[in-house]
Amino acid sequence: MAIHRVKLKHREEVAEGTVAFYFEKPDGFQFKAGQFVRLALLNPPETDAEGDTRTFSLTSAPFEEYLIIATRMRNTAFKRVIRSMPLGSEVEIKGAYGRMTLHDDTTRPAVILTGGIGITPFRSIVLEATRAGSSHSIRLFYSNRRPEDAAFLDELKQLEANNPNYRFIPTMTSARDSRREWAGETGRITAELLARFVEDPLSPMYYVAGPQSMVSAMSKTLGEAGVSESDVQVEEFAGY
Repeated sequence: MAIHRVKLKHREEVAEGTVAFYFEKPDGFQFKAGQFVRLALLNPPETDAEGDTRTFSLTSAPFEEYLIIATRMRNTAFKRVIRSMPLGSEVEIKGAYGRMTLHDDTTRPAVILTGGIGITPFRSIVLEATRAGSSHSIRLFYSNRRPEDAAFLDELKQLEANNPNYRFIPTMTSARDSRREWAGETGRITAELLARFVEDPLSPMYYVAGPQSMVSAMSKTLGEAGVSESDVQVEEFAGY
């Protein structure tokens, strides 16, 4: 797999404590929506035991101008360096990798269950499906504590207007702690919530990504509903 050096072009906060980083896209670089890359810092001014390389889902869709990653910011050497590096600084990327991509059979709905920073590959998938005019039926369930914590919340909602086959179902577990008014779903993603938006639980392909605790809970919920493991794609997002 080729290794590319790319320059940081832009960064922006996309939720409280979550920053998106925009890197130039190398000529001819190809990937499928939902895949990830390995990103390495070059001669960072500091490092620690966690190292200088991380794996990130590409939150950008293949048609977009930049390669975009988004991450929760923690007080680690890697995060401090990438947060403060000057625009124009270079990093190395290797990839793309991964099978968290939309299935080919458009007769089967796609049901996405995610929380927190687990949203990153699914922004790419939904944008690409919308632009391509895909006939996939997509249901995106997205759990966060508060609206302020939900990266790409407004953008993902607005995409419904451009894709009649897409439904966005965000839910907040601590909405009362928000400074924003919230009139949407509350609580965790449960079997009861799924049943309101998924008519036949055995028909879709499922995509699950997020913290380990959420992935485990969703896998248990789907298993109890009789969903086959072969119909579930799972990806855990660590806290780095």
